[in-house]
Amino acid sequence: MVKTPQVAIVIPNWNGRKYLEHCLRSVFAQQFRDFSVILVDNGSTDGSVDLARTCFPQVHIIENHENRGFAAANNQAILASASEFVATLNNDTEVAPGWLGVLVQAIEADSQVGMCASKMLLAYERDVIEAAGIAVDRAGVAWNRDAGTVNGPGATAPIPVFGPSAGAALYRRAMLDDVGLFDEDFFAYLEDVDLAWRAQWAGWRCAYVPQAVVYHVHSATGQEGSHFKNYHLGRNKIWLLCKDYPLLLWYVLLVLAYDLMSVGYAIAAGRGPDAVQGRIQALGGVPRMFAKRRQIVRRISSRAMIDRLHPVENPLTVLRRYAHVRTANGKTKNAQ
Repeated sequence: MVKTPQVAIVIPNWNGRKYLEHCLRSVFAQQFRDFSVILVDNGSTDGSVDLARTCFPQVHIIENHENRGFAAANNQAILASASEFVATLNNDTEVAPGWLGVLVQAIEADSQVGMCASKMLLAYERDVIEAAGIAVDRAGVAWNRDAGTVNGPGATAPIPVFGPSAGAALYRRAMLDDVGLFDEDFFAYLEDVDLAWRAQWAGWRCAYVPQAVVYHVHSATGQEGSHFKNYHLGRNKIWLLCKDYPLLLWYVLLVLAYDLMSVGYAIAAGRGPDAVQGRIQALGGVPRMFAKRRQIVRRISSRAMIDRLHPVENPLTVLRRYAHVRTANGKTKNAQ
């Protein structure tokens, strides 16, 4: 009988041939070897599948005839595998040789940890952190921890955080069986925050593993500032709050105030129509999200959930969290 690998590495792909070979070569250079790789292609037309099939015959390929989205692609692979752990990985990443091993070590060390976050560094500015896990504040704003800060020696032991970026994460299958998979209605963006939030409601924990290093080309597929990304972020934020946010009156008013400021900033930055359109389109899905809300496994109270959220910060501080994104986007374009 063939032994099931301990980890299934899932890589969604949509016209990512430019990055895919580099990504896969780094995956197969891992020091930890007990894994399989599933590539889910969302209807690429750039020869991605041919490249993977020719250069990496050991990769299991699932081919879709259309772009089903990031969430659905991950779910296809999760359901097609039986490994104890599932690692999700963007196709525009390069993982350090010890990446997977330290993630597995961290999740095996504590049965309450259902997910692990990697240290994601910018591919074209490798001393700058893109994400050290995900944080969510009491105004419902989600962001990448430590984004834009300089990578230094710092802590090496795992640190509790709210959730991982699914661009480079490790999930425990038992947790996924408990709380469910990615919400395919989200299509792309914030689906990882939704999954982390549902896991937190169910009492699971997330560990950020600083030694699990990944280099990422920021928004290589979605393109920073594009209509696609701004629309989906605007739509999915409303759905995320309807589905997961604890309904305490004072905090709900705070959420509304910060979201109005967010829309105002988008308008000032020239992204207003996309952000507003996404929020308007979200309204049709609100009843569906509230129906899903009633299905969430809840083992902690709303007050306990508020305690797991980051304190609200000054709006100017919130805006500064994204300054590195503009720099990263410029460097990506120059590199191309």
